[in-house]
Amino acid sequence: MISHGAYVTAFLVGLLGGVHCLAMCGGLVSSLTLGLDARRRHDPWRLLPLQLGYNLGRVAGYGLAGAIAGGLGAILLQLDSVQFVARALYALAGVVMVLLGLYLAGWWRQLAQIEQLGLLLWRRLQPLAHRWLPVRRMDQAVAIGLIWAWVPCGLVYSVLITAVATGNPRDGALVMLAFGAGTLPNLLGIGLLAGAAAHLTEQRRWRQAAGLFIIGCGLYALWQLA
Repeated sequence: MISHGAYVTAFLVGLLGGVHCLAMCGGLVSSLTLGLDARRRHDPWRLLPLQLGYNLGRVAGYGLAGAIAGGLGAILLQLDSVQFVARALYALAGVVMVLLGLYLAGWWRQLAQIEQLGLLLWRRLQPLAHRWLPVRRMDQAVAIGLIWAWVPCGLVYSVLITAVATGNPRDGALVMLAFGAGTLPNLLGIGLLAGAAAHLTEQRRWRQAAGLFIIGCGLYALWQLA
């Protein structure tokens, strides 16, 4: 079982890794409003219920993925020494977090290849989203958000490894829910303000600061194992 600090770290990874969310999902978030009439599309207050629905579904999808990952960790803990497997999973989570920080800062790009692993599942889920487009109701927004949670994303995958390391479906879900909560300010902002927040993705210093923080989280996790 991981410490409570892992939930805080997951939240901060979602918050500071938001520059990656804006780059990955900004176009998707904006496109979800294209079916609305011009007056509603350009009025943040009219968009708010749908944007809340999208993000509610997305964060719930993360929680589901975290529960599955935590369940997988529980199975792994039954296969060998509990202490050995738990330490190995936690060490893997720390290493991936360091690599993620390097990726976000623009110093190492190979982590993007991990995102290709989720393409097979995403190609099967993506057509389902078209059933609810254009989005005009809350239930449509929540449904698309649930599908949106499975967009291939190295940031999500890195936190999922931490969810596996919890060795418990409940704790795995909580880790991913904390991460999802951290992503809300960025993705709600870009959804409500169209492209106004997207300029953050072009600010190299912000990306590097976020990357350094996540590298620090990974190194701290590895230091705890020493």
